[in-house]
Amino acid sequence: MPSVIVSDTSCLILFNNIGELELLKKLFGIIHVSETVLKEFNQPVPAWFVVVKPKTDMHRGLSSYLDPGEATAIALAAEHKHSLLIIDEVKGRRVAKELEISVTGSLGVLVAAKKKGHIKAVRPIIEKIRKTNFRVSEDLIKRVLEKADEA
Repeated sequence: MPSVIVSDTSCLILFNNIGELELLKKLFGIIHVSETVLKEFNQPVPAWFVVVKPKTDMHRGLSSYLDPGEATAIALAAEHKHSLLIIDEVKGRRVAKELEISVTGSLGVLVAAKKKGHIKAVRPIIEKIRKTNFRVSEDLIKRVLEKADEA
């Protein structure tokens, strides 16, 4: 298990919108977010969110091509050797991987939650996601359902 879990904004917004924010607590316990992500989320947060300010200025350089929330989330994750970053945007994921940060996305969280026994099935949650404005390809959904043994 990673020592620190850092989340970008998109997962928080998505899980909040579909009523599944508590799933993050069940799976990971504490979620670290930057002040910028907190502002982008713009909702009251539970006590298991820890708001952390990046110790370096890495996010300033990353902000030239990533949105501020992604940049600070990546900077926070980079500060911890065995962190996991929850990030959905392709560009941000690519940058994080180049920095050797372990990444997962919102749908990856669902697969992990099923494998750990926190949810019985991924498909009903994906159906809730389809009713939001969260963009996800049918190909990705198919791969996620295969990973969750629900294909």
